[in-house]
Amino acid sequence: MSHVPHELADEFPELVAEIHHLREKDGHFHRISNEYHELNRAIHRAETDIEPCDDARLVEMRKKRMALKDEIYGMLVKPEPTAEDPA
Repeated sequence: MSHVPHELADEFPELVAEIHHLREKDGHFHRISNEYHELNRAIHRAETDIEPCDDARLVEMRKKRMALKDEIYGMLVKPEPTAEDPA
């Protein structure tokens, strides 16, 4: 298993500009991207035995990271509402 951190910029290299834009514009996106980052770092520390944890906790953290990543991706690819088409 690879112990490489799953940074958002690495996961979605084609969407880096949109990640930065949404972090500045959308408070919810900013919060969940921060939560993803913190959880991702905790997983990386556990996988590299810097801060080991039991397997059940690691699986739980990975599932949460995947759910956050799915939500983040959904927000990244969702078109922004325009003045003519408020959503």
